[in-house]
Amino acid sequence: MLNDKENNNQDLSILLSTDFKSLEVTVDKGVAFITFNHGDINILDMVSVMELVQLAELLEKDPMVKVIVFQSSNPDYFLSHADFKLLQEFRDQGAYDSNEMPLYSGLLEKFRTMPKATIAKIQGRARGGGAEFVMAMDMSFGEIGKAFLSQMEIIVGILPGGGAAQYLARKIGRSRAMEICLGGGDFSALEAEKYGYINRALSSIEINSFVDELAYRIASYPTKAISLNKAAVNLFEEGRSEEFITSNAWFAELVKAQHFNNRVETFLAKGGQTSKGELVNWSEWALKLEI
Repeated sequence: MLNDKENNNQDLSILLSTDFKSLEVTVDKGVAFITFNHGDINILDMVSVMELVQLAELLEKDPMVKVIVFQSSNPDYFLSHADFKLLQEFRDQGAYDSNEMPLYSGLLEKFRTMPKATIAKIQGRARGGGAEFVMAMDMSFGEIGKAFLSQMEIIVGILPGGGAAQYLARKIGRSRAMEICLGGGDFSALEAEKYGYINRALSSIEINSFVDELAYRIASYPTKAISLNKAAVNLFEEGRSEEFITSNAWFAELVKAQHFNNRVETFLAKGGQTSKGELVNWSEWALKLEI
C-alpha cells in the first residue's frame, strides 16, 4: 500500500504524463499551469472539450495542485467558441434533447466548485464557450489591448449553451448581462474590468508577474483553508442545475431553427473559424450574417 507521499507523487505523475493534444500542462509549487494550444484559434471542438473533461477529473483529485492557471500559447486567441459544425452534428444526433445537465455546463460547474483556486490569464480573445469558461473561473485577468470577451451566440441565432447568461446575471447584474448576451459584440479588457466581467485589466508588462505572484501566494496557504474559503464564497450560488437544464432546452430549440444553419453557412463561407476571419470585432459579423 502506498503511503501519502507516494500517493501524491503518483497522482501528479498521472497528470503530467497524460498525452493531451490541445493542452500543455506544467506544475510548480502547487500551481498547475494549463496552456491552450489547439489549432489556429483554440476552438472548442470534441477533442478540446473532452480533454478539458479529463483534465478536470485529474486536477480535482490531485492533492498536490492547489491553484490552476489557464493561459494560451496563441497571442490572439485565449479560448474560442464552439465549433458550429460540431453543434450541428450534436443536434442531428439528438444530444440536446435531454433533461440532464449539459456536458459543457457540467464541466464549467466542476471548475467553479472544485476545491482549488482557478485563474484565467486572458491574453487573446475569449468568445462564446471560451468566455463562458472564463466566467466559471474564480478569478480572471485580461491583458490591455489583447484580451477581448464576448457572448456572440445571438449573432448566429442561438443563445449561450454553457450557462453564460446565468453566470453573467449573478456576476455583473441583469442589465449588463443583457447588453452582452443580446449585443453580441466584443468587450476589451478595460471595458470588461469596468463592468466586473473580469477582475482586472493589466498591461503586458504587469500581467504575467501579477498572476504568477498571486497564484504562488495562494498555493502557499493550507489546502483546507483554500477549499473552505472558496466554498464559503460559493454558498450564494448553490442549486443552479435546473437553470442550466432549462437554458439547454431553449438552446436546443434555437439550434434546430433554419436560421442557425443559414447563418453558420454564411459565417464559414466568409472566413469564420479561421484565425484571420475572427480577428475582427464580432459586432462586424452581425452585418455580415444578416440574412
